[in-house]
Amino acid sequence: MASRDATVEPITSSVSDTMLPSETGETKLPVKKIPGDYGLPFIGPIKDRLDYFYNQGRDKFFKSKIQKYQSTVIRTNMPPGPFIASNPKVIALLDGKSFPILFDVSKVEKKNLFTGTYMPSTNLTGGYRILSYLDPSEPTHTKLKQLLFFLLKSSSNRVFPEFEACYTELFKTVENELNEKGQSSFEKPNEQAAFNFLGRAYFGSNPVDTKLGTDGPSLIAKWVLFQLAPVLSLGLPKYIEDLLIHTFPLPSFLVKKDYKRLYDFFYESAGSVLDEAEKMGISREEACHNLLFATCFNTFGGMKIFFPNILKWIGNAGPDLHRSLAKEIRSVIKSNGGELSLGAMEQMPLMKSVVYEAFRIEPPVPAQYAKAKVDLLIESHDAVFEVKKGEMLFGYQPFATKDPIIFERAEEFVPERFMGVEGEKLLKHVFWSNGPETEHPTVENKQCAGKEFVVLISRLFVVELFRRYDTFEIEIGTSTLGAAITIKSLNKTSF
Repeated sequence: MASRDATVEPITSSVSDTMLPSETGETKLPVKKIPGDYGLPFIGPIKDRLDYFYNQGRDKFFKSKIQKYQSTVIRTNMPPGPFIASNPKVIALLDGKSFPILFDVSKVEKKNLFTGTYMPSTNLTGGYRILSYLDPSEPTHTKLKQLLFFLLKSSSNRVFPEFEACYTELFKTVENELNEKGQSSFEKPNEQAAFNFLGRAYFGSNPVDTKLGTDGPSLIAKWVLFQLAPVLSLGLPKYIEDLLIHTFPLPSFLVKKDYKRLYDFFYESAGSVLDEAEKMGISREEACHNLLFATCFNTFGGMKIFFPNILKWIGNAGPDLHRSLAKEIRSVIKSNGGELSLGAMEQMPLMKSVVYEAFRIEPPVPAQYAKAKVDLLIESHDAVFEVKKGEMLFGYQPFATKDPIIFERAEEFVPERFMGVEGEKLLKHVFWSNGPETEHPTVENKQCAGKEFVVLISRLFVVELFRRYDTFEIEIGTSTLGAAITIKSLNKTSF
């Protein structure tokens, strides 16, 4: 375990009369009242919302409260607040020790909490509460998660060839634009490649050959915006944006036709999966809405955000890392007869560690929520806190996975961090999938059904990149979700 980073001011606490043993039983921690407050009704939530989005920004918003209250477990309001969310009050968990309580479904409930303190209208999902909003205690949760497991298993033999084909096309597009303009935006080629890959791998259907054409990514972007606008900033003037997207929900009818086009593609393409759904007792319509959401919101959304982030962190690390990755990846493929397989990728420890480190330092979904089912105790590094049944818990994942008590050089991208026996032990503190990296999704938990699939395609992305190029240069900008990457150069393989 690493010591506290010297740049982080130490948190001190006054020891209460009550002391409880820690989870390991080795030390006793004080039981403390959770510090922080919610402010005046209506005014407090709006002030916190303005601070979160504009006056301070997300990270500074939480850091300032940690320093103010000398605690990593605090009470605060979370956006959007009035008038979208009726109750914005949360207990924020801002360290790696308290965060995992969010995964314990014996103690917390996950019903209707996927997007936080508000839930988008079910008009955006065909009138159904989608799997992401269901608690494992609900019978439909088990059936729908089993359906996603079936989808992943039935499509497994198409993943490798379709990924290579779609991302070969992406790299050709980028190279052509580089030759013509001297630079290439990664955003649009990545989104089209990601959506094409998912259609082809999951359902054996190439979206561009259907009525969707190349419209899929733009339709998804608009539909997702209508769900996430209350917790996003679009870069508009502060008060105009706050009124437009943080105060009232965007009306779902404005995206109805776009959603119908996506739905029709999935209904026509996913016939064998919908047949399986009927055998499980799920209607074709409910199954189709869930397949659409899992593919477009969850998986495509993850690729849209995470692949540019991988490029950003590897690009910033410089050519020495690039050459090491290229050497490892190519030598393993060569020693496996020129074939890429799951077994071959397991022989690439640096590549695997780099992907895990990208998940750690910038998890694609930063916020997670749960509601206490019972009175419970939550333990930080410094104290134990009492939480009452019904209170809302919020975890800010980037602070949990950059906890300086758990990770040395926590704010740095360390490519080799998860290599070797000691490095692999740290994987239990990587939480991007709504659960520890060392655990697996089941119908009993809320861990991402496609956890292993997402890790696999993220590794494939790094492998396909360094099969082709020795090094690359990028320019990094910002976007509403994740990084905006402009590729400035690609140096093709020299060995």
